[in-house]
Amino acid sequence: MLLERDDVWSTAAAAAGAARSGNGGWILLAAAAGMGRTAALDAIVRRETADGAMRAVYARCAPEEREFPFGLVRQVFPEDDDVPFSAPAGPDEQRVSHRLVTRLARSAAERPVLLAVDDLHHADEQSRRWIGYLARRIAELPVLLVLTECLDQSDPTPPAPVHGVSVALRSLSASAVTRLARTAGLDEEQIATCVEAGAGNPALVHALIADLGEGPLPRPPSAPARSRYHDTLTDWLRHRADPRSRHVCVTLAVAAEGTTSGGHSSEADTPETDPSEATTPQATTPAATTPQAITPPATTPHAATATTATTATPATAPNHLAHLDHLALLDRTADLSPHRHPPSARSVRRLGALMRHPLARAAVLAAAEPDESAALHARLAELLDQSGAPATAVADRLLHLDRPTDGWMARALAEAAEEAASAGRVAEATAYLRHALNGPLDADRRATLSLRLGALELPHSAAAGIRRLSTGLELHTDVRDRAAAAPALSAALVAGRRTAHALRVLHQAGRGADDDELVQVLQALGALISSHDAAAWRSAVAGLRALAPTAPATIEPLVCGLITEYEAGAGLCSAAEALRRVRPRLAAPVDPRLRTAWLGSAATLLQWADCLPEARRLADRCLPAPPTPPDLTDAGLQCLLSVRAEAALWAGDFARVLAENTPLVEASAGQGVRLPHLVAMVATAQAEAGRRTEAWEVLAAPGPSGADSSWEWNELSYARALLHAADGDWQSALDEHLACGAGQDARDFVSPVATPWRSGAALALVRLGRPAEARELAEEELRHARTWGTARTVGRALRAHAAAVGGRLALESLTEAVELLRPSPAPVELAEVLVDLGQAHIAAGNGRKGRDRLREAHTVAQRLAVAAPGAGDGAPPLAGRLLGVAEEALREGRVRGRTRAGTGCAALTAAERRIVGLAAGGHSNAQICAALHLTRRTVESHLTSAYRKLQVTRRTQLAAALAQDTDGTASTATTAAVTTPTGAPG
Repeated sequence: MLLERDDVWSTAAAAAGAARSGNGGWILLAAAAGMGRTAALDAIVRRETADGAMRAVYARCAPEEREFPFGLVRQVFPEDDDVPFSAPAGPDEQRVSHRLVTRLARSAAERPVLLAVDDLHHADEQSRRWIGYLARRIAELPVLLVLTECLDQSDPTPPAPVHGVSVALRSLSASAVTRLARTAGLDEEQIATCVEAGAGNPALVHALIADLGEGPLPRPPSAPARSRYHDTLTDWLRHRADPRSRHVCVTLAVAAEGTTSGGHSSEADTPETDPSEATTPQATTPAATTPQAITPPATTPHAATATTATTATPATAPNHLAHLDHLALLDRTADLSPHRHPPSARSVRRLGALMRHPLARAAVLAAAEPDESAALHARLAELLDQSGAPATAVADRLLHLDRPTDGWMARALAEAAEEAASAGRVAEATAYLRHALNGPLDADRRATLSLRLGALELPHSAAAGIRRLSTGLELHTDVRDRAAAAPALSAALVAGRRTAHALRVLHQAGRGADDDELVQVLQALGALISSHDAAAWRSAVAGLRALAPTAPATIEPLVCGLITEYEAGAGLCSAAEALRRVRPRLAAPVDPRLRTAWLGSAATLLQWADCLPEARRLADRCLPAPPTPPDLTDAGLQCLLSVRAEAALWAGDFARVLAENTPLVEASAGQGVRLPHLVAMVATAQAEAGRRTEAWEVLAAPGPSGADSSWEWNELSYARALLHAADGDWQSALDEHLACGAGQDARDFVSPVATPWRSGAALALVRLGRPAEARELAEEELRHARTWGTARTVGRALRAHAAAVGGRLALESLTEAVELLRPSPAPVELAEVLVDLGQAHIAAGNGRKGRDRLREAHTVAQRLAVAAPGAGDGAPPLAGRLLGVAEEALREGRVRGRTRAGTGCAALTAAERRIVGLAAGGHSNAQICAALHLTRRTVESHLTSAYRKLQVTRRTQLAAALAQDTDGTASTATTAAVTTPTGAPG
């Protein structure tokens, strides 16, 4: 079906009529390949010879015969044996031309001739001159000469303008393409693809219609049916495109890889208004009878440009070659083309426009040779680098090379790795560094990049990261360089729970150094690493005490900090004394190699002293902001990660603990990096948020401690003990508390500041009916707590003491604990003590005072509650361990969290509101019991009370009652209503 060619038919009909009258002429169909030149030529021949008034003589040129003299002419005069087979001299060629025109004139006198010549751009020079010779004399002959020529193969010069006309083959309009596609039964989305990817080119449009009729595009290589559209473009590029067009097409396709669909356009890229220049390739479809060469189309302006990153989506990838139009870009890559003559602006516009569609780009890139694409990517990377584009834009081009070849490439890849890592794209960053290491680098540069790559790989594969760090260390031959690299490997080994090996690395690094200060730096860092080994820690502290009197001023703060940590744990130092040591030294100069280690030690002591905002500020000063991952090859940053997590946990900011630490815990799980302390913090936060199942799953990740005696495993035991206690498994809780205590005792850590295991064990012993043992542990805990002297440690110990002693002494201990904890930053401990104090008052017969304390506990617990999973619109459902404890205590004391109206939603307690919400949503009593971890009797009791307050008698009336009440009290109901979805703990 040849649409929108009426102007061609009318021009041909007029010229043919004139030729039959003895007034010959020529018609040139000059267009890019794929615009249907051959089909139009065949149609003209059929139309004008159908009545027998004209005789058709057909000749088709082929590139294989371009070097054969008179090859085209022999097709016109196949029986003329006098047509020479070699190029004659000037007068002889003129004699041949004259004779052949005379012969054609005699033949046309008998019956007018339509001479059809297809693909004149492939004709030999002698035949082209003969065509010109004929055209200049054709006016007096009954001959119509119809020629086709590809615009991309040459810059055609119309023969004898007076005697003929050039006719443009216009691109198909969108309406014509739509008509063809709709006739084929395609849907609207497929029609749009035909319009956009076909670009009005009949060949590509027909190929797309055939493809889309068989399934969606693009098709995987394994698909049984190949894409005609893809094959049409790749066949043209591999076999039919001239070198100049091929270079243009591949260059622009490579430059456009990954950019936006709109791209960049400039005046130089804007097509002229003549639609004949907007053309594309010829596909081999059932309707096509003759293979044709292909050249892509352009119906709208589009400039192909370079992508910034392989990971960027086409909708967002910026264009960093926007300052270069297509012609300028091709000029900068001209030396890579085998054809030294520059392409025409018209050809560049057509090819550049085709690259706007990903289907076309994919086909062109598939046809490009690997070396060809790599050379272009290298040149584009160089242009991007010179233009100041982001390093990731440069590096994404360099990844297409087998290996970097120049120094600037390694530099760009390293810079790109830092950009990607800062944005949290670690996989991308590691890819850049691995590629950089494939290039030629000197030993120092290779060592530096290896160390950085190891740091990035470590959280995701401890084995790979440690191997890379070991390689980086070995590449350094200078003692000072090795000493500078050793702490990174040492910290990585600690993260992999290989503390003994980590200490050997530091020892070996300092063994050959003749710099006393360097040796002392390594000694201080070694002491920090030794904190992960119970026996080595004692020895390291002894060494620090010997070093302290003579330590340089820039090393002394860390020495003091680590000694203070030991003394605080050993019960030899109070919080006030620790602060007196730490705070003045924060303003002192510190060796840059020890900066994070010192701040980690200082932040630890500030956290233990309950100066949580100060501790947090120190951590935030060094730790990168999300999404940049922390560097686990820095032992100081490992400490600061722990401080940041535990400070948030102590402050009751459970959501923050989870947000900041869950990604790292999940990324490192099962990868050889074990972070027991962070795991303990995340698990505890999950439990406090009422998600005990998730908490247990997190705790299982690190596996057994084995021979590792790091303090971090004691934290993990303590977290497990808390979860066992929450589950009511008091014997298991006791066992874990005692295991934690054994680990702490091995380190001389008796203070309850970090893991108050004695308090936990005392509470478990009381539940197990062993109050004497509980009292002994509680009194020892209280003694150590008062030595440290913070409200948190003392208040927590007083609570355990109250549980162990009972009676009037318990009331006194709990009252003292509340008075200490109210002004302190210890909301979790305050809520727990308030619940115990309220229950103790009620048990002692002072119900009013007890209920006041329980209401206060409920208020504190509400502040600590987090949004439950699956929270929908409106007021977020709240969940939390303490909220459940406070509400249960309120129920047992038969009081409400606040004064309520007698009827309606406002009269419901928080527990009743949750249960009613689930019941109204269609949940059965059994489902509600499972979701809120309540007994069936409790659920039924709450529903009975709710029925009375809502004045309903059936379950099916609950939803309407809730909705009706909400209409009148929307402003208060939003705040008061708390609805917990199925599966959320109560």
